[in-house]
Amino acid sequence: MMRSPDSLNLEAIRAQFPILHRQIDGKPLVYLDNAATTQKPVAVIQAITDFYTQCNANVHRGAHQLADEATRRFEQARDTVASFIHAANRNEVIWTSGTTEAINIVAHGMAQRLQPRDEVLVTEMEHHANLVTWQQACLRSGASLKIVPIDDNGALNTEAFSRLLTERTRMVALPHVSNALGTINPIKALTAEAKAKGALVLIDGAQGIAHGAVDVIDIGADFYVFSGHKLFGPTGVGVLWGKAEVLHNWPVWQTGGEMIAEVSYQTATWGELPNRLEAGTPNIAGAIGLAAAIDWFQQLDIKAVQAHERALLAHATKLGQAFAGLQMVGTAPDKIGVFSFLLQGCHPADIGFILDRQGIAIRTGSHCAQPLMQRLGLPGTARASFSVYNTLDEVDALFLALHKTQQMLA
Repeated sequence: MMRSPDSLNLEAIRAQFPILHRQIDGKPLVYLDNAATTQKPVAVIQAITDFYTQCNANVHRGAHQLADEATRRFEQARDTVASFIHAANRNEVIWTSGTTEAINIVAHGMAQRLQPRDEVLVTEMEHHANLVTWQQACLRSGASLKIVPIDDNGALNTEAFSRLLTERTRMVALPHVSNALGTINPIKALTAEAKAKGALVLIDGAQGIAHGAVDVIDIGADFYVFSGHKLFGPTGVGVLWGKAEVLHNWPVWQTGGEMIAEVSYQTATWGELPNRLEAGTPNIAGAIGLAAAIDWFQQLDIKAVQAHERALLAHATKLGQAFAGLQMVGTAPDKIGVFSFLLQGCHPADIGFILDRQGIAIRTGSHCAQPLMQRLGLPGTARASFSVYNTLDEVDALFLALHKTQQMLA
């Protein structure tokens, strides 16, 4: 029986996701790898199909009806994203291939501005995309990379953050939600503290965007980045949001078509936002698919979605605490969506393999956070991660399968 808040009809929601009706080795699919990517509702699949079957054309350039229709849908998608994250200006929404490219655009520009005495702050819980990118920017510029520690529960040490933040801090880059631990960081308060020191702030929203409303003006950061595929949208599309006053003269990331104003054989000048940071043919279908995903998501009761996901995590936590030989990893007081764990005597890869034979999809390994695993003294973890279409019964199925796994590997 599916248990959920009264305003969420889980059966109706799940019916919109064709892949959830699959079987794996004759077992019903229990998909618990949502931190890696979410599944796609019919509305998103249909929007992409409609684009390719009704108005496939390049945008902004054509002199025919298909191009006009494609451009209109593409730019309407930008409006949808801007409204969703409460951007002040639609031109602050820059299309990227995902969170990683969005961070690279910012870091590429920042590396040209950093000086040897400057500092960049990141945290011990970073995904590689928000660690290696800034590491390399500092290596190129001679700036120093400072690491804000976490405690043993996986919560950010905010006192250490305050100590490490100095007048030389030029950039603070931190995750909204940890992909490996589920920790929710107090990004609004940390942003205000960083801005008071004159630093720019980037929030990696890859894991935060699908768990509730994001208001970039309220957060106060200079940049907020996320991927479409973690928000029920397609892969290969993402968003760099940045304040217009910051982005308008940001160093260009790529050069080529669409982003220029004028070109001669000797020189070139760049266009205005958002074009100047969107070189080449964009992922038109991806942007349209992401807009459809946002439209679908916004039809839900977001507070009920958050309550449901917290109930899933609470249920997993309760079962985990009662499970002999199971070690939970990441127990910060404020977290969402992620249940990372180890089983005594069982390698995470073996856990994942055996669960898969029972139809249960989880993630194992370092979760693109090797330094975090080193900090915790772990080789990696098994990670179940939840989304709106998951049920309490699926959490029960996970733990039933873990008991079988423990018996097999004992």
